[in-house]
Amino acid sequence: MTGWQLRDIPFKFQLSDLTLFSVPVPLQVRAMRLVDEAAPSGSFEPPTRELVNGSQGFVVRGQPLQDEVRVLSRTSGFYCYVPSQYQHCYIDLRQSFEDYQKKFSSKTRSTINRKIKKYAEHCGGTIPWKTYKTADQMREFFRLARIVSKSSYQERLLDAGLPDSEDFIREAEALAAEDRVRAYLLFDGERPVSYLFCPVSDGVLSYSYVGYDPQYMDKSVGLVLQWFAVQELFGEGCFRYFDFTEGQSDHKRLFSTHQRHCGNVYMLRRNVRNAAIIYSHMYVDRFSVWLGTTLDRLGVKAKVKRLLRFGR
Repeated sequence: MTGWQLRDIPFKFQLSDLTLFSVPVPLQVRAMRLVDEAAPSGSFEPPTRELVNGSQGFVVRGQPLQDEVRVLSRTSGFYCYVPSQYQHCYIDLRQSFEDYQKKFSSKTRSTINRKIKKYAEHCGGTIPWKTYKTADQMREFFRLARIVSKSSYQERLLDAGLPDSEDFIREAEALAAEDRVRAYLLFDGERPVSYLFCPVSDGVLSYSYVGYDPQYMDKSVGLVLQWFAVQELFGEGCFRYFDFTEGQSDHKRLFSTHQRHCGNVYMLRRNVRNAAIIYSHMYVDRFSVWLGTTLDRLGVKAKVKRLLRFGR
């Protein structure tokens, strides 16, 4: 696992994909990794280390959990808040691509092949896509991928678009110089329509930045690019896992070979401000879940999500 780092962690207040606002809280953070051997936990105590100056507590991201745990509890002068519990999806790349394909049912394989064939027909028979992994390729990747990111709902609604700062690009170039980046672009002719950016650490690729042009939503361009990227990664044969990181989705479940129950565990000092943030965040989350369930029951959830993401 990574060491503790003091960061401003944003508590995002969201309704479905729409971020209303966020409140930054300075916390000491560490992240569990797939390569860490950590036993699942069902109860939590604050670390024995002291809080650094300015810190309001601790957060462990990707903590393996034994089962569903209480969202909010109190312990040793801290609030223990676990707002996010999810199935952490990943692909074990230590097998052949042929064996990997066996995890899919014949119906699912047929569906994937049909979507790839459909996009190939749209492109005139051959699907143009490209892998970027060397330092001198990074600027081209960012120039083209940023065209897609600007229009993606990840950037417009989730503030999770591909960064375009000079510092980030230089960091990507440094990683690429050490063979620690894989990035992918899917095209329609000369036009970039989907991207995937994956830094590498200890043989694990991280599903860090992904996006697609909303005008190509009905062409499954994200699925097509993911399939080509995974096929190539199996062919390289030099990585351990493809980590879909925190959160879950149908896309992650579809491609993953394994899942483990995880959560983000926050331990905040017990004071009035932190209590207000936690309780407000918890009740907004509950309202968001209730709203989603209600819209689903009325049969309009998919339409509303599409409207929020793509404006149509």
